[in-house]
Amino acid sequence: MGKYFGTDGFRGKAGEELLATHAFKIGRFLGKYLKSEGKTRAVIGKDTRLSSYMLEYAMASGLCSVGADAYMLHVTTTPCVSYTVVNDHFDIGVMISASHNPYYDNGIKLINSNGEKIDEELISKIEAFLDSEETQEIKSGKELGRIIDYSEGRNRYIAYLIGSSSLSFKGLRIGLDPANGAGFMIAKSVFGALGAKVYMINDSPNGTNINCECGSTNTGGLSELVKKAGLDMGFAYDGDSDRCIAVDEHGCEVDGDKIMYILARNLKNKGELLGNTIVTTVMSNMGLYDALGEMGISHKETRVGDFYVYEEIKKGGYSLGGEQSGHIILSKYATTGDGILTSIKLTEAILESKSTLSVEAKDVVPYAQETKNVNVKNKEELLSLPKVKDAIKEAGEEFCRGDGRILVRPSGTEPLIRIMVESKSEEKLKRVLNKLFDIISSEAKK
Repeated sequence: MGKYFGTDGFRGKAGEELLATHAFKIGRFLGKYLKSEGKTRAVIGKDTRLSSYMLEYAMASGLCSVGADAYMLHVTTTPCVSYTVVNDHFDIGVMISASHNPYYDNGIKLINSNGEKIDEELISKIEAFLDSEETQEIKSGKELGRIIDYSEGRNRYIAYLIGSSSLSFKGLRIGLDPANGAGFMIAKSVFGALGAKVYMINDSPNGTNINCECGSTNTGGLSELVKKAGLDMGFAYDGDSDRCIAVDEHGCEVDGDKIMYILARNLKNKGELLGNTIVTTVMSNMGLYDALGEMGISHKETRVGDFYVYEEIKKGGYSLGGEQSGHIILSKYATTGDGILTSIKLTEAILESKSTLSVEAKDVVPYAQETKNVNVKNKEELLSLPKVKDAIKEAGEEFCRGDGRILVRPSGTEPLIRIMVESKSEEKLKRVLNKLFDIISSEAKK
């Protein structure tokens, strides 16, 4: 991606790396861009971060200053914005969120009129405008745009989620952890309407507790809730609810790889797994591929990021894809990852199997996997250093017989190099990972 935009939008520390002036200027660019194509309607959602209010209204002001209209969904999820853009025929969607990041970070995600993340060509134009001294004519009087409350869009999305299931969840006891984020009201409403008895934790956002030791990146609290209350299963989301990680009836985590496996088997049994293939990223565990192979299901691998997963799904006409981190895309229903939709469909799969989540997930036996991160100033420059390249090559040769693998990549959302090692042998994993980490860390400090 570009200077400001990574694999999941423009993200950084609010008030330092991501400013209200950035949001205002992006809003002005988008407003002018829409007007040039005879379009004027943008819809904006936000998560529960303290800084989301600042960025939301800066974005809306930028749009209105050049004559476009900003429709405000207020606190809602990223998939809600995507759904609303398509369902209510908006020209562009904006989500103010830094997803799973801490509260002090924030981000701007842009969604096109098809409900998809915008393409790199438009991102390049936005970035060029952010770095330019170019100004745009500010409208006045009757030519100014309007800011319009649009909570009805959020309500329609809730109705859509409820209607996406043909089954009753009556009798099920389900725990939900929305991470004090954007889905804290929506998830409870949907599962309640479907008949489940819902148990909530981390559903009291205060602007600074989003993703704080909770949600999809920390399922410990949900696990304890499920075990203590004797629940059938639990679901944890991230700050904007486009991810879902599950917890089975024993309190054990069921990650995105296992969720994809269960959904793929369910779709295959119903003759709905298009191409008999799912789309994963390079971060998916080799244990998933072993389990898929046993069922005769193929997979396609992409770079990390649900943007790339969706592109491959669209290109191949597939029904399912996702990431180990819990971004799951079901193309029949959505163009982006949707944590709440994923949890609905996973619950349906469990009901249809007349089994339990732990039993349905047991065939995926993960290889040992561990990731370490190195803070860096210039990710691409570091990875191009001869000493680093040699270390990566040598580490890769450790797994030439297919008993594991390594993956060293720049983060698409943070100033980090991520080092992932996967192996059937814990001893080999530790040895290779620590050696790689030491070399890359040493070079990063120079």
